[in-house]
Amino acid sequence: MMGALRLTVFGTGHLGTVHAACMAQAGFEVLGVDTDSARIAALGAGRPGIHEPGLDAMLRRGLTSGRLSFTTSYQAAAVFGDVHFICVGTPHRPDGSAAEPRDLEACLERLAPLLSSDDLVVGKSAVPAGTAERLTALCGPAELAWNPAFLRDGHAVPDTVAPDRIVAGVVSSRAERMLREVYAVQISAGVPFVTTDLTTAELIRTQASRPASRPRQRAD
Repeated sequence: MMGALRLTVFGTGHLGTVHAACMAQAGFEVLGVDTDSARIAALGAGRPGIHEPGLDAMLRRGLTSGRLSFTTSYQAAAVFGDVHFICVGTPHRPDGSAAEPRDLEACLERLAPLLSSDDLVVGKSAVPAGTAERLTALCGPAELAWNPAFLRDGHAVPDTVAPDRIVAGVVSSRAERMLREVYAVQISAGVPFVTTDLTTAELIRTQASRPASRPRQRAD
């Protein structure tokens, strides 16, 4: 295992499943969390339910090694984890104007009362700029950081294992140190680690999704 940190991943859709499997592959103990019991059962049986090259084998390796497991229990996740990645879906609003953070807010409202000041909550979902700043009030004693994902459909595993950069929106040196530990493998391989404030991290993700920027498709 790369370090003492244990990770949870809330939301086992495209983004969360890939992130959980890749972090277990990196050597961390990882617990995936979802309210959908059928989905959790399928993942626990090694069936990701999504197609991403390399994911099936990585998922099975994580389960076999014991580094990766899944649960529907927020209480179990709060006891287990040090760093809690929030990967719930943020679908576009009906008018297409912005991502809808309702499920993200619900996840934090349920999780926060179970956390302590030792915990770090890390948002990865695509959200409008300013959302993270507003969500800090929902995190209770835990600190919030923002670490957006830049995943292309069909390339989500390599985009997680070897991204072109890691963006860490943080408000403290402690949060930065914890995220550097999480991504120690990538950093040691030369992946740039870009430290910003919360809003800048969101803006970088928004800019990356525009057609004029590097062509990536949302996979969350």
